[in-house]
Amino acid sequence: MLDIKWIRENPEAFDDALAKRGMEPLSSGLIALDEKRRQHVGRVQEAQERRNAASKEIGKAMAEKDAATAEKLKAEVAELKTFLQEAEGEERRLDKELADALGVIPNVPLDDVPVGKDEADNVEARRVGNQRNFSFQPKEHFEIGEALGFMDFERAAKLSGSRFTVLKSQLARLERALGQFMLDLHTSEHGYMEVQPPLLVNDATMFGTGQLPKFADDLFRTSDGRWLIPTAEVPLTNLVREEILDLKDLPIRMTALTPCFRSEAGSAGRDTRGMLRQHQFMKVEMVSITDAESSLAEHERMTACAEEVLKRLGLPFRTVVLCTGDMGFGAQKTYDIEVWLPGQNTYREISSCSVCGDFQGRRMNARYRPEGSKATRFVHTLNGSGVAVGRALIAVIENYQEEDGSVTIPEVLLPYMGGLTKIEKPE
Repeated sequence: MLDIKWIRENPEAFDDALAKRGMEPLSSGLIALDEKRRQHVGRVQEAQERRNAASKEIGKAMAEKDAATAEKLKAEVAELKTFLQEAEGEERRLDKELADALGVIPNVPLDDVPVGKDEADNVEARRVGNQRNFSFQPKEHFEIGEALGFMDFERAAKLSGSRFTVLKSQLARLERALGQFMLDLHTSEHGYMEVQPPLLVNDATMFGTGQLPKFADDLFRTSDGRWLIPTAEVPLTNLVREEILDLKDLPIRMTALTPCFRSEAGSAGRDTRGMLRQHQFMKVEMVSITDAESSLAEHERMTACAEEVLKRLGLPFRTVVLCTGDMGFGAQKTYDIEVWLPGQNTYREISSCSVCGDFQGRRMNARYRPEGSKATRFVHTLNGSGVAVGRALIAVIENYQEEDGSVTIPEVLLPYMGGLTKIEKPE
């Protein structure tokens, strides 16, 4: 959530930021709402001050045996009391009206974010690894998985409908190996603390990271009003909600391997074959909680941690800076890491690493106290996939496929595969 004080003091900069995201100016409407709220608060303060003064005047009039003046003052105090009781409800209404308006406004992009409309305007930052030269026409992951007998979309549809997959035997183990490898890398070498968070969260938790209220249609809700997490970013980031942290405890770095659940609203007709776009998938998430001065450096660090996963797996990838029109709701700046898929002959997103500034910290009321200061500041938050396990499985299958339909296991995963070096169709 953005700071209304900043918007009030920088209306042109705010509207320019919205324009970069393809939105109409909103500063005048927000400032009007805030002014209405501020004027009401001013009237309440004046009424409280007058009530307190009148109460003292009543005592003085009584002491002077001036009954008429005392009665007049008592009537005034009674009127002020009625006004203040009604004003309390009006203040809550005006606060909510402003908060609701701010709650659906996206974050302000950093100055170095490229301005653009959609993914066509993203800017490539670097390209890493060499694409394999195949002596045969490479297949897509679902062709390989189904031929092996270890990837079953038909039975998944029978169980759950479209956009679900049943993995079996060696492919199920390979997916598990990928998740364990990523967790081990981030916890043993990158300094992240492993967390196993709840998969069901409440409204306040979803609001804190920006999924609510604007993106409810992208989520799955349970019958008791809780939400299935779309990413472990949601519970991990909210662990510091409504807390005041000490600067010496920052940064806090957390990682988790969890199932994620997304309705994929608006994705009809996109990636309907295979595992690329699923309602349920596994992902390793990284979250950092930092102070204001450290967040940009932490963003570069987090992105490097995600890239290292693909380097260790020997998967070619490129890293792109998302333009303003393609960037997520809560992000100030985002790097997407796109892995090479030879079966599709293209790069596809496997990780997004975003710095959010104090946007989520403000929504969560999560603060830290700078050293030697009585005042607090909102924390800065970052999140990144480290990486999407299902998409890593796709990339391994396609990049390590052999002409006979088998899949060679990347060397870094061998310790997790129980002696298996190749996935082959059972005889």
